[in-house]
Amino acid sequence: MQLTTQEISNTVNYWLFKSEPDAFSIDDLAAMRARRDHWDGIRNYQARNLMRDQMKKGDLGFFYHSSCKVPGVVGIVEIVKEAYPDHTALDPDAKYFDPKSSAENQRWCMVDVKLKEKFASVISLQSLKGVKGLDDMVLLQKGSRLSVQPVAKKHWDIIVRLAAK
Repeated sequence: MQLTTQEISNTVNYWLFKSEPDAFSIDDLAAMRARRDHWDGIRNYQARNLMRDQMKKGDLGFFYHSSCKVPGVVGIVEIVKEAYPDHTALDPDAKYFDPKSSAENQRWCMVDVKLKEKFASVISLQSLKGVKGLDDMVLLQKGSRLSVQPVAKKHWDIIVRLAAK
């Protein structure tokens, strides 16, 4: 079966967004006006390329708390605005200022995300490691440190089912 151009454009991709909860948590996003904010500060070229080249409006992502007592998936966000220049790279007072970036040579981008669902409890990294079918998930691969990473549909479905329990 071949997909039509319309079906291909409607295909949803799945992502995982890591954030340290003491810097920006799912509760911070929930408190934002319209439960929406930009996802800035990505300073890894591979993660930037994923955001810039593959993320589309309507894609879904897991919100993942990292570098905390219980790292894990805490909810779902939707991409509501595709990649555009990350203004924090140009602001010398910003945490993510990049002196090599300029208005003419914007090296970094961001997307806007909107909170769709906060899970009742954290689906911990430790518990994910023991779930059948997730062994090849990017997040669980040794050395996987990207703050933005793709999630296969089969992995997405497994984690969504875990959240519903």
